[in-house]
Amino acid sequence: MTEDNYSLTTEFILIGFTDHPKLKTVLFVVFLTIYLVTMVGNLGLVALILMERRLHTPMYIFLGNLALMDSCCACAITPKMLENFFSKDRMISLYECMAQFYFLCLAETADCFLLAAMAYDRYVAICSPLQYHTLMSKKLCLQMTAGAYIAGNLHSMIHIVFLFRLTFCRSHQINHFFCDVLPLFKLSCVDPYINELLIFIFSASILVFSIIIVIISYLCILFMIFRMKSKEGRGRALSTCASHFLSVSMFYGSLLFVYIRPNSVKEEDKDKPVAIFYTLVIPLLNPFIYSLRNKEVINAMKRNIKNFNYLCQTSCKISHHLYFSYVSS
Repeated sequence: MTEDNYSLTTEFILIGFTDHPKLKTVLFVVFLTIYLVTMVGNLGLVALILMERRLHTPMYIFLGNLALMDSCCACAITPKMLENFFSKDRMISLYECMAQFYFLCLAETADCFLLAAMAYDRYVAICSPLQYHTLMSKKLCLQMTAGAYIAGNLHSMIHIVFLFRLTFCRSHQINHFFCDVLPLFKLSCVDPYINELLIFIFSASILVFSIIIVIISYLCILFMIFRMKSKEGRGRALSTCASHFLSVSMFYGSLLFVYIRPNSVKEEDKDKPVAIFYTLVIPLLNPFIYSLRNKEVINAMKRNIKNFNYLCQTSCKISHHLYFSYVSS
């Protein structure tokens, strides 16, 4: 390769959804709405769990951290994507690219382990209720949560460190709406085989491990549900488990399709629709799937809304009283 042709790339263009120019405004409004609802839903759930002492249990600690990681995922991806709908250059630097992938990888890896922990927690609560506080202590809960964050950070850092061995001297266009590593590998003028192998090994290990825990936990839960004598209780439990399992299946399924399937680097055109699920749709749905059908969360929301209204009315009365006292004096 001649020196003229060998020009290293340090900035990239995110193609995003520019192949649908007529839908630009519609897509912007849709994704902005999804982003706002995602942030309000997830951060609102985190705030509710922090404020409400009754929700300081392992189940809600896992749920709160899941909501926090979903917010992290949305923040890492959506603002840049929304900006690029009306940006002329749609540029992203290599270091911005690495930062975006780091936070995405952190959030998705932590989500995998948190969902597995939540499935195990539900298994213990339903199948061994008398031993729940022994088998699922707060200490174990905090250790599992910390483990999810440590695994997420280590997984992200490994891929970021190995990205530094690559140099980019081909096209500077990334055919995606965020800076994922798989389309980035196609732009490398250094053989990315080691990077691809690491992606496959770590992604497969994390996904298979967490999926096995989820499947075994839900199978045990289903077995226990079918032994229930109450048809009403059985129906309610089945409905709840079905909605949870649907969300988990979409999340794990989309990650398996993108990162584990053969020739995943070469078939990046198929990744954009699937990536929408694990970066946008799942973070949007999770707070509603896991909380709005939960009586404890709904009651906590009602109590906090009632307390907020009471504070507002009290502050208004005090303000009026002080105003009239001042006028009369």
